[in-house]
Amino acid sequence: MNPSFKPAWWLPGAHLQTLWASFLRAPVTLERTRERLWLADGDFIDLDWHGPHDAEAPLVLLLHGLTGSSSSHYILGQQQALAAQGWASVALNWRGCSGEPNLLPRGYHSGVSDDLGLVIAHLQAARPLAPLYAVGYSLGGNVLLKYLGERGEQSGLQAAVAVSVPFRLDHCADRIGLGFSRVYQAHFMRELTAYVQAKKRRFADAGASQNLSILEQLGPLDGMRTFWDFDGQITAPLHGYADADDYYRRASSRYFLGAIRVPTLLIQAADDPFVFRHSVPEPGELAPATELELHAKGGHVGFIDGSLRTPGFYLERRIPQWLASQSSSPMKRDQSCGKRTFSGS
Repeated sequence: MNPSFKPAWWLPGAHLQTLWASFLRAPVTLERTRERLWLADGDFIDLDWHGPHDAEAPLVLLLHGLTGSSSSHYILGQQQALAAQGWASVALNWRGCSGEPNLLPRGYHSGVSDDLGLVIAHLQAARPLAPLYAVGYSLGGNVLLKYLGERGEQSGLQAAVAVSVPFRLDHCADRIGLGFSRVYQAHFMRELTAYVQAKKRRFADAGASQNLSILEQLGPLDGMRTFWDFDGQITAPLHGYADADDYYRRASSRYFLGAIRVPTLLIQAADDPFVFRHSVPEPGELAPATELELHAKGGHVGFIDGSLRTPGFYLERRIPQWLASQSSSPMKRDQSCGKRTFSGS
């Protein structure tokens, strides 16, 4: 298939593509089953299952972005689309993102591939006969690509898709501080600092003085304006990084792309308001089985087409179709650079 995406004429510009569905999309309602996965460190991750209870039905793990959850519109829409083709899906909530603060001072971040590995191992054990795939959005896409590069042929996945990926976290921390994108930055800072404050209150109420002390030692949350501020003061020390530079360098997925060994589709927009165009990898950086689908427009996890009366969601057509193509035909291993597709205007 030659993919094509024609952005909705009534959503001109990257910001409208990025924001429209979050505010105006009709809610998607699904019947889901929640499973709590307890981790060896005493914390938990919540998983939301949807689709056929069939031991051999293909299973897709969905990974949300920063400050999102399994209830993000793009996760619900994708679960609905996958079920329509008879596939099961499970939406992961990163630590603390399922509506309940997690139990440890640490949380989730853009490099948390260890948690992803634990979830994938759990799914393999739960449905050993089911082909397993994964789709990651934004932060979730970065974690997924990092994991794939780290694990190589031992990822446990048949294929993967990553959408609107912040391939270079340092670049993205700079990009989101420019122009209208500062509105997104302010939103994220409010959400992230509230996330830490909620954990402090929970630890205080529970008498968990040691955990509370760890967070208090990170310093006051007032005055944080940028990702460099938050990641330098909170994310890095809380998760074993020396500073923001060290975190961005070690967690950015762009450095892991060449080691990916499973078929992988990257869907990206050149006008993404979170990602500089030069942050998108060049063909020579991609593994042979990786395809980069770079559209001129689409915003950040937008890709809305169709009419105002009947909006369309390109990602919910393209991703199930591509995954199905990987399950039904042998992988074509071109030993040259990764394939690049340009589409849209």
